[in-house]
Amino acid sequence: MPPTQARASIALATTLACASVLAQERLPEVTVHGNYLNAVGSSDAASQGSVTAKLIENRPTLRPAEVLEFVPGVIVTQHSGDGKANQYFLRGFNLDHGTDFATFVDGMPANMPTHAHGHGYTDLNWLIPELVERIDYKKGPYFADEGDFASAGAAHIRSFRRLPQGIGSATVGAWGYRRGLVANSSLLGDGSLLYALEGARNDGPWEHPEKLHRLNAVVRYAFGDAANRSSLTAMAYDAGWNATDQVPLRALEQGLIGRFGSLDPSDGGNTSRASLSYQLESKRDDGTLKLDAYAIRSRLDLFSNFGFFLANPVDGDQFQQSERRQVFGGALSRQWDGSLFGHDATHTLGVQLRHDRLDPVSLSSTVARQRLDPATSKESTVRQTSVGLYAQSAVQWTPWLRSIAGLRTDRFAFKVAASDPADSGTASAGITSPKLSLVLGPWSKSELFVNWGRGFHSNDARGTTAAVQPVDALVRSRGEELGLRTEIVPGLQSSLALWRLRLASELLFVGDAGATEAHRASRRHGIEWNNHWVLRPWLLVDADLALSKARFDDGDPDGVGTRIPGAIEKVASVGVTVTELGPWFGQLQLRCFGPRPLVEDNSRRSEATTLAYLRAGYRIDSRLKLALDVFNLFDRRASDIDYFYPSRLGAEGPQGVEDIHFHPVEPRSVRLTLMASF
Repeated sequence: MPPTQARASIALATTLACASVLAQERLPEVTVHGNYLNAVGSSDAASQGSVTAKLIENRPTLRPAEVLEFVPGVIVTQHSGDGKANQYFLRGFNLDHGTDFATFVDGMPANMPTHAHGHGYTDLNWLIPELVERIDYKKGPYFADEGDFASAGAAHIRSFRRLPQGIGSATVGAWGYRRGLVANSSLLGDGSLLYALEGARNDGPWEHPEKLHRLNAVVRYAFGDAANRSSLTAMAYDAGWNATDQVPLRALEQGLIGRFGSLDPSDGGNTSRASLSYQLESKRDDGTLKLDAYAIRSRLDLFSNFGFFLANPVDGDQFQQSERRQVFGGALSRQWDGSLFGHDATHTLGVQLRHDRLDPVSLSSTVARQRLDPATSKESTVRQTSVGLYAQSAVQWTPWLRSIAGLRTDRFAFKVAASDPADSGTASAGITSPKLSLVLGPWSKSELFVNWGRGFHSNDARGTTAAVQPVDALVRSRGEELGLRTEIVPGLQSSLALWRLRLASELLFVGDAGATEAHRASRRHGIEWNNHWVLRPWLLVDADLALSKARFDDGDPDGVGTRIPGAIEKVASVGVTVTELGPWFGQLQLRCFGPRPLVEDNSRRSEATTLAYLRAGYRIDSRLKLALDVFNLFDRRASDIDYFYPSRLGAEGPQGVEDIHFHPVEPRSVRLTLMASF
């Protein structure tokens, strides 16, 4: 299985920005349960928290991006081949491939603006779950160090600097699934060298085999002492696949295809990514200095056909979305202890810089992955630069009252050279976002939170210079939250959050066009209840419930309705984890999401999807263990994603037929993994 090698030409960019870090020395002592870092006194909001590697290693993942489901309320699905970015849901959002949820891996942004397929596209297929040391998550626009795409929330995934022990694993599963991984750390000079190599392939249950092949490599050199830690990391990733995209329900009902069939077997794609990054954390007498710098080079060629013969009744509607991208950026922050009006305080200043170069980004009509008349293609070169500055102060006013006040300002500049000169041009915009949080307590091992903030998301650079119906470059969001966190029950960490969020313009994925478009203003509110319970040292129980309501907020001037298509209304999950019951370990995870409106008037809705995953593991000896993973344990027939839009099959009329288009969840499958440590 030799996939094409990732083409990497990386220049390290030394630039500015970072995530602010609030010192906790004056807060009550934090109790760490080993799996969660969500104890009283550990955060600035009830919906903020962290997950450690000890829990991550016990849960099976069908796809790499499912590590984000450790963020309570997040759902990760797929509407295409497994080489494409996943579909994400959170807080009343169908986030498409990442809009309004910011994701970072080792200081590098995963969201790609002005993307060929969808603005904010977040592909995490290059992530190796075994290397994840910790996931820090935040929800809402209340945090000064979070900028673009972070209105619904943000996740910072951190990898190990040095592995506790070497890892070797081999996995076999249904439908030709194969995966191999080797990773280790060794001393080198004054530091340590971490390396990892992963290869995988999979045909999936699809009638037209997926033929996914993935190759992943990581090399990290970490050096320095506890006071000054640095690391230099190189990553490379390459993948190719065939895709069974969403299909119209009527094609299944009419017997044109089976449940796992495709109407265009030539759909699919190939992608690669390479990066070089540097991280520094320096502890000073009064605080901390952090620096991140990164350079990323990526490419994507994606072939999709959502309308089938709606636009082109002769050749079909397949199109190619393609881009070649370079990203340079970084972050610098300085946090220090001081005082404000005679009270102990922690101050943070930070700056973030990012520059994207797309040479080019294009959309072309194709047949069986071959381009048609080049004159029908739309192609642009894009330069997009953003700078964010933020300041934040956390003040301990009394033993029971702490405030966190922040101010962020961002500036964006766009330059677009389009194949249609009328759509070429430059644009720029700025936005300022104040933030304020109050933390009251603790009382009886409980604390209260009041959070308020303004945030934003950017729009596709090509839309800001379009000759017809240009869009605003930056779109304002505003959110509020009331929260409670308690540990009054021994071993139980429980949190409750009531939240509200407004957006001046919604980003929606248009299924029949394969594009993300700016839409109407919106409002959302909801409630989240999260519980992490250590019943025994070896037995953990997680139970999360999230309810939300989403509506367009413009008074429905066209009379089409106020529901937001795809907006998730309910997420519930329960997980039971056995860590070390003698030689046994494992996890049972049950999660439910949906139903959801598919059109503005709510006349078409998706059904709920409930899935169960199971891992049963046995430790053969101190260095060898065996794990059996079962996905879709109860073999449910459900959808990973549903859309409602027109498409045309065969002799149907030129207007096509409006129909539900769905991508089925994979049937029950089994994977067996042999893991060795050395």
